[in-house]
Amino acid sequence: MISTKLLNSVLIYFIIAISLVYPGQPMNKIAVGSKVPEFKLLDQNGQEFDIKNVIGKSKLVIYFYPKDETSGCTKEACAFRDQFEVFKRADAVVIGISAQSAESHMNFAKHHNLPFTLLSDPDKTVSKLFGVRNNLLGALPGRVTYVADKSGKVVYIFESQTEPTRHVDEALRIIKEMK
Repeated sequence: MISTKLLNSVLIYFIIAISLVYPGQPMNKIAVGSKVPEFKLLDQNGQEFDIKNVIGKSKLVIYFYPKDETSGCTKEACAFRDQFEVFKRADAVVIGISAQSAESHMNFAKHHNLPFTLLSDPDKTVSKLFGVRNNLLGALPGRVTYVADKSGKVVYIFESQTEPTRHVDEALRIIKEMK
C-alpha cells in the first residue's frame, strides 16, 4: 500500500511537471525592447498611480508578485527594501504589483517597512497587459520582474517563481549596467 506522504509528494511533482509543459496563458506580450504600457492603479495609500508620471524621469523596476505576506513574496519585498537606497542612487524607481487590495498593500508595507510603491491590480488588468502568466496550472500568480530605461523601454525581464530574492539581484545588476 502507498503511503499518504509518498502519494502527496508524487502529486506535487506531477503538478510541477504539468505546469512546466502547460504554463498557463501565453507570455511575451511585453518583451525586451517593448515599451512599458500605460496604466493607472491604486497604490498602498489608496492614491492613483499613473506610470506616465514616472516614465521619462527614472529607470524602472516593476515586479509582479503573487501575494502579500507569503514567504517568498515577503523575502522578495524585504530584499528590494534592503537594496532600496542602491536603486535610488542609481535613479531607479521600484514598483511592486499584485492583486491584493490597497489596504492589504498598506499593511504589508507597514509591517515590513517597505519604502517603495505597491500597486493593487485586483482584476489583473495590468498583469495581463504585461503578459504575466500564472504558474502551477494557473493556481499561482506569476513572479516576474521588468527593468526599463528612462524612456520606458524594457531592457531586461526575469521570471522565477522559486528564486524571489534573485529578482532583486538581477534587477540591481542590470540597473548598475545602465548608463
